[in-house]
Amino acid sequence: MTETLTIGRREVGITHPDRPVFPEAKLSKLDLARHYERVATAMIPYIRDRPLALQAYPQGIDGDGFFMKSVPGYFPDWVKRVTVPKKGGTITHVLAQDAATLVYLAGQNVVTVHTWLSKADKPDQPDRLTLDFDPSGGGFAEVRAAARAAGDRLRDLGLSPYAMTTGSRGIHVICPLRRGPGFPEVHAFARRLAEEMVADDPNHLTLAWRKAERGRRIYVDVNRIAYAQHAVGPYTVRPRPKAPVAVPLHWEELSDRALKPDRWTIKNLPARLDEGDPWSGMTGARALPKRTSS
Repeated sequence: MTETLTIGRREVGITHPDRPVFPEAKLSKLDLARHYERVATAMIPYIRDRPLALQAYPQGIDGDGFFMKSVPGYFPDWVKRVTVPKKGGTITHVLAQDAATLVYLAGQNVVTVHTWLSKADKPDQPDRLTLDFDPSGGGFAEVRAAARAAGDRLRDLGLSPYAMTTGSRGIHVICPLRRGPGFPEVHAFARRLAEEMVADDPNHLTLAWRKAERGRRIYVDVNRIAYAQHAVGPYTVRPRPKAPVAVPLHWEELSDRALKPDRWTIKNLPARLDEGDPWSGMTGARALPKRTSS
C-alpha cells in the first residue's frame, strides 16, 4: 500500500504508511511524513543548502537504525545533492531545499535530520557555532542555567546566541557566524569559551569526554564544530518513544521551570508552531571575535 501526498508541485509516495514508527506513541510512517510536511516552512530556512546526515529506522525506532550520509542511487533526480571532499575522495550528501524533500525522506524511513554547521558552497567555513549542553544525571534546571550563562558570555563577545531544546536530553546554544574562519579556528574559539565556563563552575560543568569522568556534571560539547560533523536540525524528530522534536526557543524560555528537552512532540508541536517561529529571520551573523576575553 502506498499513500500519495501532494507537496507543492510534487507527488510523494509513502509506502507502508501504516507501519508503526513510534509504537508507544501510536505514530505511523504517514504521521512522520505529515509532521515534516507541517514543519517544512519553519524548518527549511535553517537547513537549506547544508549537507545532511540522515538517521533512518526502516522497522521503526524499536528496530535497528543507521546513518545515511551518501545519497542512495535510487533517490529521484529532483532531490538536490552536493558532493564534498572527504578523506581519500568525495561523498555526495542530500540537500533539503523544499518540503517535498523532507516528506520524501520520511518516506525513506528517515526519522532525524542532522545538518552540517557549514553550507554546501563553502563546506570548510562554518556559519554556525554550536555548544551542546549534555546532562549526565543532574537536573534540567542546571542545563538551562548553563545555557543562559553561555549566552551572556557570547553576547559580551558581540555574538547573537539562540537556544534550542534537542528533543533528547540537552540544549543547544547556536550563534550565526559571518563566514571566513575555518573549522579549526572556530573550534578553538569555542573550546576556550567552554574552558572558561568550566573553570568558573567546575562543580556543574565539565569538558571530560569520557562519561565515567563526568559524574553528574554537564558536558559542554564543542566537538560538533569540525568539518563533516553535524548537529540535530530544528524541528526534526528524535528516535525516542514519545516522538519528541528539537524545538527553537525564545531566549527567555530558558528561565521557564516547566521547560524540558522533550517538552514538544509530533503530537503537541502544531500548537507551538501556531505561535510563530522564535528564530524567525535569525539575524546577527557576526565575525568571529579574536579573543574570548578582554
